[in-house]
Amino acid sequence: MAWILVVAAGLLEVAMALSLKMSRGFTQPWPSVGFLLFAVASFGMLNLALRTLEVGTAYAVWVGIGAVGTAALGMLLLGDQVSALKIIALVLIVTGVVMLNLAGGAH
Repeated sequence: MAWILVVAAGLLEVAMALSLKMSRGFTQPWPSVGFLLFAVASFGMLNLALRTLEVGTAYAVWVGIGAVGTAALGMLLLGDQVSALKIIALVLIVTGVVMLNLAGGAH
């Protein structure tokens, strides 16, 4: 159950980052409210998951989901630059998260 919370929290982190972008410096009310709601929900779920998971591995998974998801959606939906180097970097992030889980601490 804790890992489901981490994954959900990571997906909410993606929504949080995209809302932050769409808030245009908190000048747009609905994306700004979305940012706050997604942030509270994401951190709340991560907090619950950390009751049973190791902080380093859980945090890495959470950040990895957020970073990879945000970067991928930025490229796919927001016109962020796409390059082979960026794709390789994202694959390395995913690889690092998987290796942390394989190294232990993934209850």
